[in-house]
Amino acid sequence: MTSIHRAGLTGPKRVTVDDERAGALELRPLCLLEGANTDWNELAEQAGNIFGTPEWATTWWRHFGAGRRLLATECRSREGRLVAVLPLYLWRGKPLRVVRLVGHHAGDQLGPVCLARDRRAVAEALAAVLADCDADIFVGEQMACAEGWGGLLSAKTLVREGSPILRLEEPDWEAFLASCSRNLRSQIRTRERKLMRTHEVRYRMTASRSELEADLDTLFALHRLRWQGQPTSFMTAESFHREFAACALERGWLRLWFLEIDSVPRAAWYGFRFGGVESFYQGGRDRSWDPYSTGFLVLVHSIREALADRMSEYRFLRGEEEYKYRFASSDPGLETIGLTRGLTSRAALGAALLARRSEMVRSMISP
Repeated sequence: MTSIHRAGLTGPKRVTVDDERAGALELRPLCLLEGANTDWNELAEQAGNIFGTPEWATTWWRHFGAGRRLLATECRSREGRLVAVLPLYLWRGKPLRVVRLVGHHAGDQLGPVCLARDRRAVAEALAAVLADCDADIFVGEQMACAEGWGGLLSAKTLVREGSPILRLEEPDWEAFLASCSRNLRSQIRTRERKLMRTHEVRYRMTASRSELEADLDTLFALHRLRWQGQPTSFMTAESFHREFAACALERGWLRLWFLEIDSVPRAAWYGFRFGGVESFYQGGRDRSWDPYSTGFLVLVHSIREALADRMSEYRFLRGEEEYKYRFASSDPGLETIGLTRGLTSRAALGAALLARRSEMVRSMISP
């Protein structure tokens, strides 16, 4: 059973949860994301999830949160331990009050930031916050299926999508190659050699702030070449990524790799290293060099470096592209869940699902 003492959004609220570990949780509004303490970062690091950090949330809010009401909440134990952060905001107030997670669209794995042992208690706290702000609909995008938030909240699953992972369990590169299929192993070994026979090849990673601006210019130029000028969500969020990349570089999280051929960058790999996890976010390449598989080669190099540096896993992030599954060892998946209050909002959500499930979600996830 759960008893909720509601004091409104402006003051702390104490939620008593029948949980031996979490006990009574005090909910405190986070009025400014910049004011969050380092405990939040430690929770995100234990999950290996860079999209759960205050840096990601703060940068996202500056770029995409204008005009909206922040509902971010921290949950603390009697002893003052930070049990969870609920990165919420009011996306729309009329005709229905829709609450969403800070970080969507540009982010990957989202949800309450907490330890696995506290999830049940944190789900109770999340339900209390949604009740206090009179939310008609809560849309939780890109939540890890394995964390079970849909079941804990008794929410409806709206969309499931792939999120492949490669577990880096082998002791060295040769052992990793031996674990690959015969065809993939052959391609990894021969394609790089083919390029090196006729060209000077170098892999370079952005190492300093003085290199960053020009390297980001190159990344976006190669991304545009890859998509032949067609707009992508990565391009439309360019200013956001430039700011976050600078923050990530300062903290040692940024991984920005280039494959240079005869001293000219021909392919790029943009991602992050955080909490023992390597995450591949985006890339680009000069398609005139596709016969040499430059995109494949810079991807393979990033895996090789992650293994050499003893990362525990390599995340390909959202999307079910075929090339990811050539490497992935599992796919725990992500889900978007919907939680409604009252007949009117349930009917509205149900009608949207019946009309076209994917269209409803796409309309909700545009910043």
